[in-house]
Amino acid sequence: MYKEVFSKIKGAQNIAIITHESPDGDAIGSSSAMYMAIKQLNINADLIIKEYSNVFNIIPVLKESITEPRDIIYDICIYVDCSNSRRVNESNIKSKYIINIDHHISNEEFGDINIVETSPSCTQILYKIFKDNNINIDREIATSIAIGIITDTNGFRNSTTNKDTFLVVADLIDCGINLSDIYVKVLYTNSIPQYELRKIAMNRLELLENNKVAFTYITSIDKEKVHAGLGDHEGIADIGRSIEGVEVSIFIHEVDNIYKVSLRSNNYVDVSKIGLKFNGGGHKNAAGFVSELELNELKNKILEEIRKEL
Repeated sequence: MYKEVFSKIKGAQNIAIITHESPDGDAIGSSSAMYMAIKQLNINADLIIKEYSNVFNIIPVLKESITEPRDIIYDICIYVDCSNSRRVNESNIKSKYIINIDHHISNEEFGDINIVETSPSCTQILYKIFKDNNINIDREIATSIAIGIITDTNGFRNSTTNKDTFLVVADLIDCGINLSDIYVKVLYTNSIPQYELRKIAMNRLELLENNKVAFTYITSIDKEKVHAGLGDHEGIADIGRSIEGVEVSIFIHEVDNIYKVSLRSNNYVDVSKIGLKFNGGGHKNAAGFVSELELNELKNKILEEIRKEL
């Protein structure tokens, strides 16, 4: 199946690469790594990303990304780190063929080629695909792969991290990446707006269900007050999970009059099942969805589902 991906790519003239909306490190790392791999083959590719957090500016090729697809029918559209074709950063794209590469257990396998595997990150799957197709994993591609792994494993702390993860990272170091530098930049470097949002979220944090559930939120007004940009809320969902005894952390943030929900768990609660009940999805220990419900109603409905799992 890995060979089939690049066999198809090599026969194309115009390719679009797309990922999910509000892209995180794995989405950015996967899409940029695939873009660079295709460019190595001298095939025209469009990296389509509407917006992304400034923390990912350590990936130079992001400057080549475009916010809208060209008005053409692409030979191939490659979806990376995207569990369904609705949760994308550009819905108006037209293509003759779809390649779907993902690691979410809730993936709907909507492509003509579907490579959906249980993996700590989508970039770890791409690493294997590149190796199997003799793609040169240079320092730039290795950096993108590392960003995906570091962010989606929460700095190698998530239970999804496996032996292969460390073997891949060891090879990426041999490819020339500065692992500690990437780690600090994408996980521990906070802008002033990020710091201010964290303060707001921590001041609002509630411990519920005998301290097994942590809940907090931020609003659009909060973001405006601190001049927050895209991605400045990242990491807040993990604050609650870090508290002793907490099994599930709920973080809600407002975007364009809707609410985006991030769910995190530590051990036994499968939050992907809860996400699916709200038309979202994800992994056992990290999932999410969007909702148009009023905040308190949304909070209560989420808690109702979590109680069934505690």
